[in-house]
Amino acid sequence: MKFQVVPSPLGNILLAGDGQGLRSLDFELGRRGRVPIPAEWELDESFPLLRRAADQLRAYFQGRRRSFSIPLAPVGTPFQQRVWAALQRIPFGETITYGELARQAGRPRAIRAAGAANGRNPISIVIPCHRVLGKDGSLTGYGGGLAKKRALLELEGARVPGNLRPGLSRVHAGVIARAP
Repeated sequence: MKFQVVPSPLGNILLAGDGQGLRSLDFELGRRGRVPIPAEWELDESFPLLRRAADQLRAYFQGRRRSFSIPLAPVGTPFQQRVWAALQRIPFGETITYGELARQAGRPRAIRAAGAANGRNPISIVIPCHRVLGKDGSLTGYGGGLAKKRALLELEGARVPGNLRPGLSRVHAGVIARAP
């Protein structure tokens, strides 16, 4: 597995992949601290897949890209795979609820399971788990933290609920600024 760390307006992003596709995209410093890098992974900033992913991420944060065109190879259960496929069908700048996500994954009553699968998404941003909201439209759960989820939704022009305290970071044209 090859990896590299890419700077972004929301902090460093860890990318990892192999000949099959991108396997991991995670905020280097997430809610649980620094993401551990397995000893067998090899730092390779020239690996074509990772270079392409990094270029597309930069374009996304600059407001020049609305979707990604890199091969993905997330590892998960069949249900997780269905949830992750459903996430990829959520249009840029739009949101759905966890209930809708469960319905689109073929198990309308498995709302909590869909939420858990969403939370285990190994390729955040590209597989847009940030586009899922609580049933009342509230921002809930995000591995990178709710401020990052809000920032990603704002970057996409999505309607963002006002349930976070004032003063959290916002993204405007790919640049982080403190809210007034």
